[in-house]
Amino acid sequence: MAPTHGSFAPALTRRRLFTAAAATTAAAALAAPAEAASWPTTLRLPNGWQPEGITIGAGPHAYLGSLADGSVYRADLRTGRGRIISTGPGTPAVGLKLDTHGRLFIAGRQSGARVVDARSGVTLAAYPLATTTPTFANDVVLTPRAAWFTDSYQPVLYALPLGRDGALPEPDGVVRLPLGGDWHQSPDGALNANGIARTPDGSALLVVQSGVGLLHRVDPRTGITETVGLGDAAPLTNGDGLLVTGRTLYVVQNRQNAIDVFRLAPDGRSGVFQRRITAPDFDVPTTLAAHRGRLYLPNARFTTPPTPDTAYSVTAVDA
Repeated sequence: MAPTHGSFAPALTRRRLFTAAAATTAAAALAAPAEAASWPTTLRLPNGWQPEGITIGAGPHAYLGSLADGSVYRADLRTGRGRIISTGPGTPAVGLKLDTHGRLFIAGRQSGARVVDARSGVTLAAYPLATTTPTFANDVVLTPRAAWFTDSYQPVLYALPLGRDGALPEPDGVVRLPLGGDWHQSPDGALNANGIARTPDGSALLVVQSGVGLLHRVDPRTGITETVGLGDAAPLTNGDGLLVTGRTLYVVQNRQNAIDVFRLAPDGRSGVFQRRITAPDFDVPTTLAAHRGRLYLPNARFTTPPTPDTAYSVTAVDA
C-alpha cells in the first residue's frame, strides 16, 4: 500500500476529530461461533519477543509489537502459528491498533508514533508526538476521525487527524490535547496515562491512570477530565490496557494478573463492578483484544529478566 498522506483545513476542530459514528464496534468481535472453541488458548511468540500491545481485526489474526526492537508479529488465531511481518526500527512498539484500511498505528514510547502497512510491513508514516521530555507514548485508540495516543510521562493526549478515506496527516499535523479538570499528574517517574478506549456512546475517551489507579473520562474537545465513579471497586492500580465492548469495560491490571470487568453508563461517567477474570497462565498481561467470544492477552513477563531466549506467549480466555 502506498503512503496515504493528506492535508487538513486549519478549521479542523477537536469536535470533528471525534464525533463521527464508528463503522464497527468491538462488540461484534465477541460473537462466538462454535468453531472458535477448538482454537488454541496459548499462542507461542518468538523467544525474546517482549510483547506489550495486541490488536485483532476482522480476520482471525492477532498483531503484536515487540518492546525489544519494534518489530510486528502476526499470529493465526486458528492454528497458533505466525511470523514476523515487519522488522522494527530498533525502538519499542508498545500499544497498537489495526484500522479498516489494513494499517497498524503503533505507539513507540520515546520515538512517538508510526503507521505500518499490515500487509507489506512497510512503514507508511512516522510522527514525533511530544514537544517536551521525558515522554512515553504508551497506548492508542482509533476513532472514525483520529488515532489518539496516551503519554505516560506527560499530561497530554496526542491525536493524528484522519482525512477523507482515512488519509494520514503530514508529520506536523499532530494535535496535542493537555489534560485538565480532575487530572493530577503524578511525580516524575510514575506511570500516569496508560490504556485508552472510547465511551460506549462514543462521546468521550476513557484513560486509566496507572500509578494512582483512577479511570478518567476525557472530553476530546477540551481535555477536561472527570474521574469515573466505579462504586466500591478497588483502585485500578497497575491499570493497563482497556477494552470497551457495548457497555462492558475490561481493565487489565498487569501485576495483579487480572482483568476487572465493569458495566458502564453510556456516557462513561460511572460504572458498576461485575467480576474479575484470572487465569493460571497469566504472567503480567498488559492489554487485550477480542475475537469470537475470547479475550487475548500478551504476557509481558515484566517480573522475568528478558533475554534473547526468554519464552513469551499470548493467553486466551472466555470473555
